[in-house]
Amino acid sequence: MLDTVSAALLLLGALSSLLGALGMVRLPDLLARLQAATKPQTLGLLLILAGTALRVELESAATLVLVALFQVITAPVISQLAGRSAYRSGTVRRDLLVVDELARELPPDRPS
Repeated sequence: MLDTVSAALLLLGALSSLLGALGMVRLPDLLARLQAATKPQTLGLLLILAGTALRVELESAATLVLVALFQVITAPVISQLAGRSAYRSGTVRRDLLVVDELARELPPDRPS
């Protein structure tokens, strides 16, 4: 039973990571690609780590929990910083944004 659950978690994690990679290739703009790079990749890694944790000793599983915690903390922050810097540099097409919360933070003399 444990082998089946572990295998299912590993396969679901691999599938989530694959879908994230396909999103990186197929999505049209930078902000959509950041979503594909962050959310499914993080979920995929967490599922793979959970499947692996079921198969290893307790000490190694504790290390995997630390890896998962580090990933959950850093990936969204890095994605937000990359998106914000792309927005401020003018790489993002603002006419495609549904909600533009950063517009009020930019100085008025900056080009859109």
